Amino acid sequence: MKFLPPDQVFQELFSDLHHSGIWPDGKTISDMTPLFPPEVILDKYRSERNSPGFDLKAFTEANFEIPTSKTSGFQSDTTRPIAEHINILWDWLKREADEDRPGSSLIPLPHPYIVPGGRFNEIYYWDSYFTMLGLQVSGRVDIIENMMKNFAYLIDQFGFIPNGNRTYFLGRSQPPFFSLMVQLLSEEKGEGIYEEYFIQLLIEYEFWMHGREAIFSEKIQAAERAVLVDDTYLFNRYYDQFHTPRAEMYATDLECAMEAERNPEQLYLDLRAACESGWDFSARWLKDPHDLTTIHTTDIIPVDLNCLLFHLEETLAKTLTLKEEMEDADYMQRCADRRKEAILDRLWDASEGFFMDYDFVEKQHTDVHSLAGMFPLFFKIATQDQAARCAKIIEHKFLCPGGVISTPIHSGQQWDAPNGWAPLQWITIQGLRNYGFDSLADDIKNRWIDLNTKVFRNTGKMLEKYNVENIDLPTGGGEYPVQDGFGWTNGVLLKLIS
Repeated sequence: MKFLPPDQVFQELFSDLHHSGIWPDGKTISDMTPLFPPEVILDKYRSERNSPGFDLKAFTEANFEIPTSKTSGFQSDTTRPIAEHINILWDWLKREADEDRPGSSLIPLPHPYIVPGGRFNEIYYWDSYFTMLGLQVSGRVDIIENMMKNFAYLIDQFGFIPNGNRTYFLGRSQPPFFSLMVQLLSEEKGEGIYEEYFIQLLIEYEFWMHGREAIFSEKIQAAERAVLVDDTYLFNRYYDQFHTPRAEMYATDLECAMEAERNPEQLYLDLRAACESGWDFSARWLKDPHDLTTIHTTDIIPVDLNCLLFHLEETLAKTLTLKEEMEDADYMQRCADRRKEAILDRLWDASEGFFMDYDFVEKQHTDVHSLAGMFPLFFKIATQDQAARCAKIIEHKFLCPGGVISTPIHSGQQWDAPNGWAPLQWITIQGLRNYGFDSLADDIKNRWIDLNTKVFRNTGKMLEKYNVENIDLPTGGGEYPVQDGFGWTNGVLLKLIS
């Protein structure tokens, strides 16, 4: 039963709870901790559920610990400087090493870590890099080291870093920021960090590239996370090993499948793949930006993912050089150079003057401008001329009173207008700085800091996302209410202030 997702552990009880509507957020159900052995709870449910007057809510509360937000009891002092508030908040967002609780969806981690906050009571992969930026400013290198040890543990245990340390995340990862975490920790501890985490870097790379063998042996275009375009360039896409409703949004996905006029397994895969992207959900992945059932994530070659894998390839080349394994280092550098060539050739849209995702099924760029297009600037892949054109697009399509929007499209999804998100502010600001567009970068930085500060003064909260179009309104869109805490907002804000 170890590491089985809750739908497999609790079977019809799991399904009945999600359909009951008692807890409107499906994640609450999937994160409940059983107070007794799972088989005992399930047997008890089967024997009692048809009894007169059976109360499902009372049964659940008697047999499970219901998750709550650990930061809900935190009292903010809005007269404090915001940096001081964040430094105090780290300890509220910190979790000690986990106990193994049979039947729980939580995968126990051996070292302390920071969670985002709100409904998110587990570590998240790409969130953690941006959280670490703030921990670095706060001098909490010990927590960064512990989180790195946890990610190495997950790689050693499962062959990749899951979306988060929940059993229901074991079919997917998230944007691969592990190589940037290694780079960040090396700034504090020296270049020996690269060799310390070399094996995990290599395993991470093999996870993302796993489908390439099938592409060449079976002569197909795409397999798992690998895609071959025009027999020329090997790219990567987001994916998930499971093609079933998400355990954390089970009833929602079933309802979506009922509305969709398409194969449900493919729909579930595309929903899950969008979750691996971290952008769940966005018009980036939709054929019709106002219809989630048109999601087709697995048809799309994402700009951000391929830039991150370029960095991973360069990091492996650097590490192999440090290890004086020059032949392997040269091979990895050629892989990085080839990916850079592919990004410049296929993901740059000259007519738009911006880096765009590519639909390899339709053999054309998608028509959604998104801040994923700034990753080539963040990783210094773009030419100076391309960067200049991107800067103009940022100024004209993305710049808002509170920072930059993720996409200019009002779809009702949380990764579209009017919302701005901390990680994408950081990527955009640093990308612009890399090419000398300091004035625009500083303008975005100041607007974002002012918005974060204003909301904190008014509410005492740091939020996961903000309405950057109308800075007097809260954020909106998505599958759940706005969450406070919030790990990556705190991290990016501290780094920008510093």
